[in-house]
Amino acid sequence: MRYIKTFYLAILAGIAIGIGGTIYLSLDNKVIGALFFAVGLYAICVHGLNLFTGKIGYIIEQKISYCIDLFLIWTGNLLGTWLTSFLLSFTRLSLQESAKIICEIKLNDSLLSLFVLGIFCGLLMFIAVDGYKKCQNPFLLFICVAVFILCGFEHCIADMFYFSIADAWSITTLIDILIISLGNTIGAIFIPISKKIHN
Repeated sequence: MRYIKTFYLAILAGIAIGIGGTIYLSLDNKVIGALFFAVGLYAICVHGLNLFTGKIGYIIEQKISYCIDLFLIWTGNLLGTWLTSFLLSFTRLSLQESAKIICEIKLNDSLLSLFVLGIFCGLLMFIAVDGYKKCQNPFLLFICVAVFILCGFEHCIADMFYFSIADAWSITTLIDILIISLGNTIGAIFIPISKKIHN
């Protein structure tokens, strides 16, 4: 039953990120779009939803069984982002062309570049989520999300949504998502590991 709840909350988190991605794709002003994208992460933190990039940073504090949770969360996020894009395909919103432009940049990038950009995003995501947990200040969420988007850093769950909207899924895109996920993981655990070594 716990795993079912974990998966369900991950689907909801994927939907929340999909809504954030919808805002970003809908606005011409990318600075404002990047700020409003963070409504997805804000909803996730406030309602205790399961986002892979918000959970992976705590892996070093957990038992090995936590890896099962992370797998369920990652797949649940994927399903949630795909579901959001699928439902949006029945609406008047025209997001596919904007998503295709974003996806082409990612698909033409090297795996090393995606990996490094994923690391920086993972670092910012941990700073945002852990900071919110400690001080309940949403400012960190909005600023960190806006920074990673405007810098062009790679967020695996957001990319799941963009690839779904653009109908760009393939073996190549799946490999890209896995590499970005690995980068996000390295970035997210950097601060916790550094603290553990220091202590």
